[in-house]
Amino acid sequence: MTATVQKIQAAVEAFVQENEKFESGNKSAGTRARKALMDLKKLADEARKEIQESKNAA
Repeated sequence: MTATVQKIQAAVEAFVQENEKFESGNKSAGTRARKALMDLKKLADEARKEIQESKNAA
């Protein structure tokens, strides 16, 4: 498993935890959940680049 995939999994776990807190009424957890989603977006873009580079190198 690549480092990017591990980072994506960690970001998903962080989002799930913060989203559960937000749904329980912790409003500041909503900000952290949104941040985790933004991190996921950045990591997804990074993973897409890695896949494209690997595909082009083959």
